[in-house]
Amino acid sequence: MTANTPNTTALIPEPQNDLIGSGQEGGVADQFRAWGSRLRQGEMGALPAVAGFVVLSLLFTFLSPYFLTERNFANLLTQAAELVMLGMALVFVILLGEIDLSAGVTGGLTMCIWVVLTDVAKVPWFLALLIAFAAGLAIGAFIGFFVARIGIPSFVVTLGLFLGFQGLELIIIGTGGNYQIQTPAILAIMNNNLPVWGGWLMLAIFVALSLATSLWDRSRRTAAEVPNGPMALVWIKSGALLVLGGIAVLLLNQNRSSSIIAIQGVPIVVPVVLTVLWLGTFVLDRTKFGRYVYAVGGNAEAARRSGVNVVLIRFLVFVICSFLAVGSGLFSAARVGSIDATAGKDIVLSGVAAAVVGGVSLFGGRGKLVHAAVGALVIAVITNGLGLLNLPSGLNNVIAGGVLILAATIDALSRLRAGGSLFRR
Repeated sequence: MTANTPNTTALIPEPQNDLIGSGQEGGVADQFRAWGSRLRQGEMGALPAVAGFVVLSLLFTFLSPYFLTERNFANLLTQAAELVMLGMALVFVILLGEIDLSAGVTGGLTMCIWVVLTDVAKVPWFLALLIAFAAGLAIGAFIGFFVARIGIPSFVVTLGLFLGFQGLELIIIGTGGNYQIQTPAILAIMNNNLPVWGGWLMLAIFVALSLATSLWDRSRRTAAEVPNGPMALVWIKSGALLVLGGIAVLLLNQNRSSSIIAIQGVPIVVPVVLTVLWLGTFVLDRTKFGRYVYAVGGNAEAARRSGVNVVLIRFLVFVICSFLAVGSGLFSAARVGSIDATAGKDIVLSGVAAAVVGGVSLFGGRGKLVHAAVGALVIAVITNGLGLLNLPSGLNNVIAGGVLILAATIDALSRLRAGGSLFRR
């Protein structure tokens, strides 16, 4: 799936608008005009996914009185967490025009290892979890070696592991075997909530991180004598995050239980996912490694001639993908409360769909982690909404497949508008 397309992402980030090149900073209106110009050129990013999320949410709100409730909102976030994590993991390899079909079963296999270590070998759960994540790193290194060094297509290597790991799960767990998770700390990740004050503290921390990151970006651009965008955009972004986040926290802090015992607060998994999202975005957008990933994904040969160690970059992205896939497997196990020999078998294609629906290009070189998160929320809304309407489960796959084809079509057409090609040379 490696694309030999013109380099769409340079090693140095592109200017934010047309005025940068002339040394002008430009105002907010200029920034929005530049954004509109990029949209017309086909650089839509996550806009179609955001629009789809809004439309689907309004549709299900109209069709079901239970969709827009505090309880269902919390359920939606919890249900989407494992898919968001897997989608973010796959973004790293998809940015290179590669694929990892084994990511789902990597998470399942490592959770099988974890539960056997804790239940059978009586290894402390935290040490067993470290071993599981180390196994994820080893699997990623195995894939990366054969793809980056030997040159075997990632589709072939990961398809082989997809099949092989299912066999290993059967060997470890046993046919028909099922282990109940007895570790409260693991179950709490997907089933417990922060205290009411904890949700507001989480919001304050992430708004402060966003603002600090934006100010740091401005200081770096100033030091490099590169013009900055208007400061008003920083305040608009921070204000929007504060308002939208405040509404979400306020809803989640409402009592979602009809019994005497109150159930309220932000699910614990939410700050965990947001932390991974922030760290991954920081790595891709603000480090040399991240710039190299986009460069290799845009045009590997041009990146190699620029001095980038293409083999190392390809190796590392598979290591990162498999490591994050373990987190997705952990979320899935904690949500279900048990682990069997089919763990992770069915989720990987949904992870790819989440990334593509969110706006990550299958051709490589374009996309962000937040795009995968938005795409995962779109798929979660479809699943959740159809479940509330008591429609056949098969319809969920039909609609999700249609949305994926639509997203891939939009990606291909946007490449044509940007002057790319749908065919490899």
